[in-house]
Amino acid sequence: MEKVNLVQFQEYKEAAFTKRIVHKEADNVIFILNFTPHAELPTHNHPGANVYLLVLEGTGVVTVNGEETEVVQGDMIHITGDEHFSYRSGGEVNSSLHVVLTKTPSESYAKNI
Repeated sequence: MEKVNLVQFQEYKEAAFTKRIVHKEADNVIFILNFTPHAELPTHNHPGANVYLLVLEGTGVVTVNGEETEVVQGDMIHITGDEHFSYRSGGEVNSSLHVVLTKTPSESYAKNI
């Protein structure tokens, strides 16, 4: 068993986002994405993978294949690897996403940025 508190992975960088790896095993990775207000994750996809986003804190907008969906704390989104998606943090407060990426396309997806 391994226990971690996700608060330690909530690190913010002004006008940008941070990615902090929580756990990596084989071709699966779990990480936290942290956003200051209005920071964005650019549009991208993860071919052959599945992406699960859980809003830990704050609010924002997830855009999947051009369709915008507002999200709030507690919302969970499943995105298939072929779907193109982005995220924009909303409001006046920071936001954090807990991300589970299965069948990671390459090792570069499992690094802190």
